[in-house]
Amino acid sequence: MNKSFRIGSKTISRNSPVFIVAEISANHNQDYNRALEIIHAAGEAGADAVKLQTYTPDSITLDCDDECFQINEGTIWDGTTLYKLYSEAFTPWEWQPRLKEEAKKLGLECFSSPFDLTSVDFLEEMDVPAYKIASYEINDIPLIRKIARLHKPMIFATGIAYPEDIRRALDVCVQEGCEDVILLKCTSSYPTPYEAVNLNVIPTLAKTYDCLTGISDHTMGTIVSAGAIPLGAKMVEKHLTLRRADGGPDGAFSMEPEEFRQMVQQIRILEKALGSSEYVLTDTQKLEHEGSRSLFVVKDIEKGDLLSPENIRSIRPGNGLHTMYYEEVLGKRAKDFLKKGTPLAWELIE
Repeated sequence: MNKSFRIGSKTISRNSPVFIVAEISANHNQDYNRALEIIHAAGEAGADAVKLQTYTPDSITLDCDDECFQINEGTIWDGTTLYKLYSEAFTPWEWQPRLKEEAKKLGLECFSSPFDLTSVDFLEEMDVPAYKIASYEINDIPLIRKIARLHKPMIFATGIAYPEDIRRALDVCVQEGCEDVILLKCTSSYPTPYEAVNLNVIPTLAKTYDCLTGISDHTMGTIVSAGAIPLGAKMVEKHLTLRRADGGPDGAFSMEPEEFRQMVQQIRILEKALGSSEYVLTDTQKLEHEGSRSLFVVKDIEKGDLLSPENIRSIRPGNGLHTMYYEEVLGKRAKDFLKKGTPLAWELIE
């Protein structure tokens, strides 16, 4: 898989800044103006992109009350049906081209998760720069194949995917000539308990599937997303809402704007702090190294006198002989008078 590609104007690579995505999902609460506010909040908080979801209740499931369509898995949505949940959560399609234009005005990329073949056609008319495959769709081979043939970057959530699901999806991408792929470590639990995150899987994904990796984070707070960065995450996706108190299907586990801003700041600080893996001193450190210990005359020494522990010591700064010569110089004689505070040098010793 390619280790460098672009999503719109942004490059994603092992050496690029982390690509930070604000997931709007259902947090618009069926209010177009609220969706616009969230996009503006994402831009102000420092996101690189906003992400939509493109489906209708009829394109993602059936209007059926049979047991298998009931939600009863210990989630925040228990007690309703899939159809009722998605009727409340979907983003009206007529909004989406306008939301993308608004994002563009703010310098944000805007892409989406399609959930059926018709939504791909719709998103192509919008000319989205990338596609996100939700983990529940990672086994939808016809959907993946259709998108892969477009040769646009594909982002896969791996939340409920078995290893063979990931391999099969990536094989389809390769078959169709699409190798701009990133895998997101994801736990499909809302909100995700910290002990279920398993951030250490991120480098495992990178090594196993030879691709870029990131995280789709559903925990509360900023620490997990920030913690993914030293492990190689090059994309971070977090749900964003205006206020959790406003409710909505995804509101309870979404970030508020100030929290999102803090996360972005922490990630950018971490990127600077991580720096290079090559052990070299900076120019500043090289200058500071001159302040390290060395051998000095610490008591006046007359010409011909012996150098001893009483008149030669290892002290700061580093202007004298290296301390590794301490044992070697003891017992030698001074060529001339050596004043206290003189950096010791070979030319001063007989």
